[in-house]
Amino acid sequence: MRIVLLGAPGSGKGTQGKRLVEHYGVPQISTGDLLRAAVAAETPLGRAAKAAMEAGQLVSDDIVLGMIRERLGEPDARNGFILDGFPRNIPQAEALDRTLAEVGQPLELALLIDVDFDVLMQRLTGRRTCESCGQVYNVYTSPPKLDGRCDRCGGNLRHRADDNEETISNRLRVYESQTAPLIDYYRRQGKLRTVQGVGEIEDIFKGVRKVVDAVEQAPAPAPAQEAPAPAPAATRARAPARPRKPAATPARAARTPARPTAPAKAAAGKASGDEAEAGKAAPRKKVTGKKPAAKKTTT
Repeated sequence: MRIVLLGAPGSGKGTQGKRLVEHYGVPQISTGDLLRAAVAAETPLGRAAKAAMEAGQLVSDDIVLGMIRERLGEPDARNGFILDGFPRNIPQAEALDRTLAEVGQPLELALLIDVDFDVLMQRLTGRRTCESCGQVYNVYTSPPKLDGRCDRCGGNLRHRADDNEETISNRLRVYESQTAPLIDYYRRQGKLRTVQGVGEIEDIFKGVRKVVDAVEQAPAPAPAQEAPAPAPAATRARAPARPRKPAATPARAARTPARPTAPAKAAAGKASGDEAEAGKAAPRKKVTGKKPAAKKTTT
């Protein structure tokens, strides 16, 4: 499976991504993690990224795509991957498609975790994170048993400074203007599937698994066949030939006499005339009313 995860900040796509990794055994590729790892390892791409960040510039798409290409070459990515955090806009999505086509691993699914704006605000402003173990709580939907204390390790729960309403509103506006158009981009490709990200985490993951399994089991599309070349204009304009009459069958030929030719007609006409002449009766002798005389008999 080759998936890109889509969803606004606070939609829970990171949580669902981790569940996908555990269930299907494919790596989750986060561009932030790739950047940090490349910088720490001082790879050529890592040094280029570090130079850009130290200069106060954004890391270019070419550098990020180069890191993704290298990551997909590792053994654990042979059976698929889950991309999280990239692409963030249409140009990045187009560049990603080209890169994945070059390495023979095109995307199969764009999975959107969809959550309403009001729910996102509640999730993000109520988020609390344990400073010790990183466990995440929400004071509105999943609060800790003791206020400010982690249920798992007892550590302090921290409210991030950027988890305030003004900052979160700005982040959501950026998402709407830049990242949300990706939904239409992947919908036009026929790769978009949506799962509602509201409810229990396990119930949401059941919906995610149902979508992923359906895509994996779907048969590969048949290769498109080329349409036949259009006929030349002269051929298209010509009217179709009228069909010939079928030859007469023997029975029909016996019933229907052949039409005579011109010489036969002439011969037939002459014969008819001769027959007419021969058929004229000889002139009859005029019969008078006198009776013939009776013969005398002698005794």
